[in-house]
Amino acid sequence: MPVVAAYAVPHPPILLPEIGRGEEQKIQKTARAYAEVMRRVAAHQPDVLIVTSPHTTLYADYFHVSPGRGAEGSMARFRAPELSVRADYDAELVQQIALQAEKQGISAGTQGERDRSLDHGTLIPLLFLQKTGFRCPIVRVGLSGLSTAAHYQFGQCIAHAVDALHRKAVFIASGDLSHKLTADGPYGYAEQGPVFDKALTAAFASGRFDDLLAISPLLAADAAECGWRSFQIMAGALDQKSVSAELLSYEGPFGVGYGVAAFEVAGEDCGRNYGQLFEQAQENQLREIRAREDAYVRLARQSAEKFVRSGKRLKLPDTLPQELLQQRSGVFVSLKKDGQLRGCIGTLSAAENNLALEIIRNAVSAATEDPRFEPVRADELPALVYSVDVLGPMESIPSKSMLDPAQYGVVVQNGSRRGLLLPALEGVDTVDKQIDIARRKAGIEPDEAVRLFRFQVVRHV
Repeated sequence: MPVVAAYAVPHPPILLPEIGRGEEQKIQKTARAYAEVMRRVAAHQPDVLIVTSPHTTLYADYFHVSPGRGAEGSMARFRAPELSVRADYDAELVQQIALQAEKQGISAGTQGERDRSLDHGTLIPLLFLQKTGFRCPIVRVGLSGLSTAAHYQFGQCIAHAVDALHRKAVFIASGDLSHKLTADGPYGYAEQGPVFDKALTAAFASGRFDDLLAISPLLAADAAECGWRSFQIMAGALDQKSVSAELLSYEGPFGVGYGVAAFEVAGEDCGRNYGQLFEQAQENQLREIRAREDAYVRLARQSAEKFVRSGKRLKLPDTLPQELLQQRSGVFVSLKKDGQLRGCIGTLSAAENNLALEIIRNAVSAATEDPRFEPVRADELPALVYSVDVLGPMESIPSKSMLDPAQYGVVVQNGSRRGLLLPALEGVDTVDKQIDIARRKAGIEPDEAVRLFRFQVVRHV
């Protein structure tokens, strides 16, 4: 049997009276919607509950599925140890999920568990289900740092595993929305917070998972969400299924968005192949980007691709514009994948005989030597987007009042430590944020004095 329903639920500990101590009254719409979801779960009488949680074991490049026969946990860390759950795991389904993922080339399995106890992203849904008197085995699934498409595909693997073992399953996607809805909330306010929540709840209400997948990763990061990838896996588990979609509630009085949504499966619908449509849209976008590359960006891309595939440096093409062969300057090359930085290396001043050689050198370094990332793999190359920043001269300035993050890059210096941040970066909209990031890159503490330099760039994208 298939996945018969899926539900998106939040996991605020304050929702539980034993923890909220009266504050839970401010989110009673969420409490009522939660109770309704669990009533429906119990009515379905599933063989197994699939629970995805942002707070269980998480790896950048691997989906962790909890191993063993079961686990238990309590809300002791929230001063309510009496709220506890013991859950049995469907070990056979866990192994089948890993098998299906392996077939699809997705890195997933039971290795590397960090904490056996049930996390609160799993506990809170199970505590609400416990009130109905119904219980069944579960499969607990962690998120990853992999792409939107990978999360959707992993959801498909879960559905295939459920089908292979003829289980009747219900999917619980645990996750809060933005954590930056109000200035007095624990995480402060960002304008991206309400924007993210509006986009996601609209996708919940319509059941249009293409809109859910199309949310910008940068918007999600700036909104400080925690559930988006959980919902991506859920969407994949409902691939090509006809669903009736309901947004049961949405609230955010504490500065964090809490959404409850229901998706009841009504049959098959091959038109709801949102993962395939999403990948096609991405491929079309990349083709358009490649078609409008200028000589600077094309040279950076070809340099990275040549070195990653062969380990050899690109020879200077014969058709380069003269300015690339005659001018010298510092250059930064940036690589992005799925909207996220994948590598960035550059030089403050010219280290090579011309711009072309500078670009070749720094494109290879960005792909293979950025210490923040693993070297780019050959299979990643088709998904990479490149930009090249040609730096103007450095100018010493007496104060930050002469900075503008949209116009000028900044260098902060304390002795031999220097940190640089390029201008016009998404999400860097204030001078203080620009300087703070540059300080952190150099390991310079906030109370340490710095010299400031500014520079302009010509950006090629």
